Amino acid sequence: MTDTVKLFTDGACKGNPGPGGWGALLVCKGVEMELWGGAVNTTNNRMELMGTIRGLEKLKRRCDVLLVTDSQYVMKGTNEWIANWKKRGWKTVTKEPVKNADLWQLLDEQCNRHNVIWKWVRGHIGYLGNERADQLANRGVDELLCYKQK
Repeated sequence: MTDTVKLFTDGACKGNPGPGGWGALLVCKGVEMELWGGAVNTTNNRMELMGTIRGLEKLKRRCDVLLVTDSQYVMKGTNEWIANWKKRGWKTVTKEPVKNADLWQLLDEQCNRHNVIWKWVRGHIGYLGNERADQLANRGVDELLCYKQK
């Protein structure tokens, strides 16, 4: 029997590119775990991907995961685009390199470790788990900027 985990993820960026942060909130059997981090020079899309990757990486055994995100980019990329990118050797339909291919490959590995069900929610409308993931992503940026100033 596998555990069921709710994973809420988000990314944030102050400028695009610019300093960014990612956040993930894992909830299983009433227990919560918050994760966050950041990068000095990044994009919002990279941070959205990182929140999802880091959340899935934290799970040490196969789980049923309800992955809740406000990122169409991450959800569509995983569910609609990635299979063809892999077939084309990580090239787009126009034969250009896939942006963020390094992170897409990591996310693909993590998704294959679990049974992931995706749920998209509109961001910033009060959906509690999504709002908390957003706060964690912004915490990642804020801590990065705080340390950078010292």
